[in-house]
Amino acid sequence: MSNHQIHVIGGGLAGSEAAWQLAQAGIKVRLSEMRGTGEMTPAHQTDGLAELVCSNSFRSDDADKNAVGLLHQEMRRLGSLIMARAEPAKVPAGSALAVDRHVFSDGVTRALAEHPNVEIVRERIDTLPTEGMTIVATGPLTASALASSIGEAAGMEHLAFFDAIAPVIHFDSIDMEECWMANRWDKIGPGGGEGKDYINCPMNKEQYQAFVQGLLDGEKTEFKEWESSTPYFEGCMPIEVMASRGPETLRHGPMKPMGLDNPKTGRWPYAVVQLRQDNASGTLWNMVGFQTKLKHGAQVELFRTIPGLEKAEFARLGGLHRNTFIQSPKLLDPTLRLKSAPHIRFAGQMTGCEGYVESAAIGLIAGRFAAAEILGQELAPPPADTALGALLGHVTGNVETADYQPMNVNFGLFPTLDDVKKKQRKEAYTARARASFGRWLGEVVEPA
Repeated sequence: MSNHQIHVIGGGLAGSEAAWQLAQAGIKVRLSEMRGTGEMTPAHQTDGLAELVCSNSFRSDDADKNAVGLLHQEMRRLGSLIMARAEPAKVPAGSALAVDRHVFSDGVTRALAEHPNVEIVRERIDTLPTEGMTIVATGPLTASALASSIGEAAGMEHLAFFDAIAPVIHFDSIDMEECWMANRWDKIGPGGGEGKDYINCPMNKEQYQAFVQGLLDGEKTEFKEWESSTPYFEGCMPIEVMASRGPETLRHGPMKPMGLDNPKTGRWPYAVVQLRQDNASGTLWNMVGFQTKLKHGAQVELFRTIPGLEKAEFARLGGLHRNTFIQSPKLLDPTLRLKSAPHIRFAGQMTGCEGYVESAAIGLIAGRFAAAEILGQELAPPPADTALGALLGHVTGNVETADYQPMNVNFGLFPTLDDVKKKQRKEAYTARARASFGRWLGEVVEPA
């Protein structure tokens, strides 16, 4: 394919989804990805498209009571590639949608490589194109040269925050005599099962207190000078930073014991470490909520003090990388175009949405906006009371730009329903959203 109608830069979840939506609309796409040229980001390990670098979870798949589950549903209704490829890659995770990251990435890569309207080019783009319709979806690990070009085009310095990676453990090194399988409250997920998808490692009070002290005392990754004032994103806080906020913080966060009856005692432990299946074969399990900036040696030493993990073998240790995003509400129009250069759209985490699903969702709608523009069609933004519309509204102007921070989709972004009782509000939000989304879908012009 020698000619293209649009250039998508970045082969992560957002770029892959944008390219798919465009290709499905009959648009010729050039998809540029730096990985595969011999270069790699600080967090990626492969050159596969849509590689998951942190958790393997797309979070809750509950479309009745959870905003991200509702977003899953809306994306499926729009023919999302990311949602479609997640299905055959699913691994047990209770009410969450988690995937084997390699099966998932391979599926996305294969679908795009086989599409007649997509040309995947392994190349590094250092400057924003001065002409030609473009979607920039390079993500939070954008290479420095392109990040500088984006900063110049935006007329401001880009903002940044830290994101951390959780460790992954080989199953056969976990002591299952000490641990047990259970979901919180034994809750069964949408896919069925027995409600026993997580490995639980129990701690008594003394073990927990010693562990917290170990987190505080452990040797940490040193900051470079340019990183020293970079803030963390609250939704992906390193566990030792959480521990520094108070001795009981972790017991009300990732180490919360409530709803987890230890079958050996019939009671909740004082604290618990949960592991979630990371691949389809069940040979790898990740430590839920244990993103960290401890040095690797300190991680191994401390995490092997957790009951059941005394002989743990790590397939991957935790890490830390710098994320970059722009002040989207100030810089982008309602269809994600850069106001100062309307031939360029931004998508994914670069816009200040946070999370795999949110990144892909913004890629999806960016692709659809671009396709409509190329085809001479009108596409109104999805309504603000839908999950996709609420997320898009956050990115494009429903917040104060002076303190713009990355955000997961949540019901706090939706128009309020003050006349509904609190216990019924989540279901009311999702019911209203489904009806509104259906009406909007009826107005969307689909490709022939």
